[in-house]
Amino acid sequence: MTTRNRRKKQQKKASRKKAAATSRNLYENRYFFDRDMSLLNFNDRVLQQAQDETKPLLERVRFLSIFHSNIDEFFMKRIGMPRNSALFGTKGHKQDRMTIIRKRAEELFTAANDCYLNSIRPGLDKEKIFLLKWQDLTKYEKERMREVFEKKIFPVLTPLAVDPAHPFPHISNLSTSLAVALRTPRHSELSFLRVKIPKIFPAWFALNPEKRKKEQELRFVSLNELIRYNLDRLFPEMKIVSTMLFRVTRNIDLEHEEDNYDDFVKMVEDELKQRRFGEVVKLEVQSEVDDWLLEKLMGELELSRNDVYIIQDEVDYTNLNAIANLNIPHLKYSNWSPVAPISLLEDSANIFNVIGQRDVLVHHPYEHFGESVERFIHSAADDPNVRAIKMTLYRTHEKSSIVSSLIRAAEQEKEVVCLIELKARFDEERNINWANRMEDAGVHVVYGIQGLKIHSKLALVVRQEKDNVKSYLHVGTGNYHSQTAKMYTDMGLFTSHPEIVSETVDLFNFLTGHSRKRDYKHLLVAPINMKKRFLELIHKEILNQKSGKPAHIIVKCNGLEDSDMIRKLYEASRAGVKIDLIIRGICTLKPQVSGLSENIRVISVVDRFLEHSRVFYFRNACEKPEEGLVFMGSADWMYRNLEARVEAICPIYESSLRSEVYNFLQIMLKNDWQTWELNSDGSYKRLSNASTGLESSQNQLMGIMLSREKSQRGARH
Repeated sequence: MTTRNRRKKQQKKASRKKAAATSRNLYENRYFFDRDMSLLNFNDRVLQQAQDETKPLLERVRFLSIFHSNIDEFFMKRIGMPRNSALFGTKGHKQDRMTIIRKRAEELFTAANDCYLNSIRPGLDKEKIFLLKWQDLTKYEKERMREVFEKKIFPVLTPLAVDPAHPFPHISNLSTSLAVALRTPRHSELSFLRVKIPKIFPAWFALNPEKRKKEQELRFVSLNELIRYNLDRLFPEMKIVSTMLFRVTRNIDLEHEEDNYDDFVKMVEDELKQRRFGEVVKLEVQSEVDDWLLEKLMGELELSRNDVYIIQDEVDYTNLNAIANLNIPHLKYSNWSPVAPISLLEDSANIFNVIGQRDVLVHHPYEHFGESVERFIHSAADDPNVRAIKMTLYRTHEKSSIVSSLIRAAEQEKEVVCLIELKARFDEERNINWANRMEDAGVHVVYGIQGLKIHSKLALVVRQEKDNVKSYLHVGTGNYHSQTAKMYTDMGLFTSHPEIVSETVDLFNFLTGHSRKRDYKHLLVAPINMKKRFLELIHKEILNQKSGKPAHIIVKCNGLEDSDMIRKLYEASRAGVKIDLIIRGICTLKPQVSGLSENIRVISVVDRFLEHSRVFYFRNACEKPEEGLVFMGSADWMYRNLEARVEAICPIYESSLRSEVYNFLQIMLKNDWQTWELNSDGSYKRLSNASTGLESSQNQLMGIMLSREKSQRGARH
């Protein structure tokens, strides 16, 4: 081939590549919502819970705290790349995208500030819960708080000057500080100092800590105010010109080359250390902005005005958790106590006898986590016939009784294997500590597969029964975490189905060894066969629709952004398949677009419990809809879940349980309370109860569980 022809061929190849990229970008812009904007819109729905004056006041305070925590996480995990692209990339789409994100974030902060100042604070005042400024304190209260400051706080504070002899101090992630401008008497030059607000003290100090009586008011002053108005003790003989509260958020999404490490634990420990020095991506300052102090901070932290966000009054709404936790029942949701899972209590002495007879489905927090999942693991640890326990752990409680049971089982010389995910975001340090404790007790701790996070929720128990060995399995949609089980909606399936438990053994061999099994017939395993199977299931609904057979798809998960799954759903919609999507958070699919997705409806439910269960339904040409195929497990329809994590989705074969899950999905789809519907332009419309007159789906499910428990207990007696 001549040089000219080779060059011509290369030019054609480059042209095709450019055309394909342009086509792909146009397709993505036209047919997909931006992931980050979708996530910010979810946090808008969280914020609306704080804005909703029909909700109990202290629950609104808690939602405001959750909103700010979510925004922090968004900036820590998602802003680093678009921010750097805007700062250092070429002009165009990437810069525009960061501008759009910035604008949306500002809108949310403005709404949060308005909610706090003009709704929540007046509401607290009305209930005689006063969050006071220093100047609002009585003379006696000031004297008493100065005494508290002198004895407890003053010795801990360390003012750090910035001058040629003192470099700018490291500002830790999510820490709040006071920037101070000082002047020596008879000198005009200003000095900059930073005083960190210590996290070891309460965020709010009760001015009347004695027990609240019926008509007694509660008065609080913040730690920030207490330090700010007693700074003269730190700087005697100096003039305090101005002060400004500020808070920094750092990028934690740091790339790590796993190939460079032989020790996975050491890699995660190094990553945790490096996060301390991630670039600052958000600077929050109190509304009383001092320009000199702000310019100094921006210069030292290498920030622009686009990185600065003004927070009215309180610079950190996450501190309001202390107020939300006040024990004032009439300002909170009515107490909910999970009901006992009656089906698992039929044999109170042996949970394995129950699961051996039939599959059991549990639904948290409506049913008790302790009397189901924890009981399963505790029983396995103490049962002399149990030979082995194998579990995956992504997140768990710092005082986890499940981990304690695994340790106890290992000490009894049972074969115990725990696959613990050290890179579970924000739980890395806790998981490392648990891993060390389990290894010391003899548990075989495995950290998984290079390049893949272990996100599956599996617990397998192998038990000797007469002449046979029988296995029992729990597959969950949520973590083995006793505290989040009270706040997140999740499902768990207990089964001894021979083929399912056999494939689960193969999956554990894949995780602990070098098994290369790919022909899973029952389990859907990512990244092996899950995505392929889901695409096949959608395609089957398309064929059923074209053949005039019943076709319907219902998906409930936390996020939908995998482009292959979305394209296949678009194809199904164009074929006429009815598709209902219950997506709590990120959704980049565009519904209700003519010629593309007019048969797709997307709703989001945000209520007192965090919707977390992942359930998938396919009509499968069944005349009775409740007889369709049902799957549940750990994976969302996100690229990371389908391609970059180890996930497990399990079929539900028991017909009564399939009906139960189908009816649960119908409750969510028919309900309007606490439900938002996604429009084709990316906005969400909050629905009302006008069409159904029903209460929220979560309240309905609580009522159903109470009625079921009552009737089953009555039948037993």
